[in-house]
Amino acid sequence: MTAEELMIEFALTRLDHPDLDLEDIAALVVRRGGPERELEFASRNLADRGELRGTAFRTAVEYVLRVVLTLRGPSA
Repeated sequence: MTAEELMIEFALTRLDHPDLDLEDIAALVVRRGGPERELEFASRNLADRGELRGTAFRTAVEYVLRVVLTLRGPSA
């Protein structure tokens, strides 16, 4: 999944759940992706951070947030 595809999935999930904060939305995106997507996101995040291991789900959620906040750009 590209960063742009992830951003679209995040945005659509946010439209469905406007009351949730960004981390909760990221968690929904990771859960919906299933175990393979969770591992994909976690491994990308650990590679970005230069780490060898971490809790898969938590690390995957962090990756989703990192991509979303990076592509969203600075807050006005």
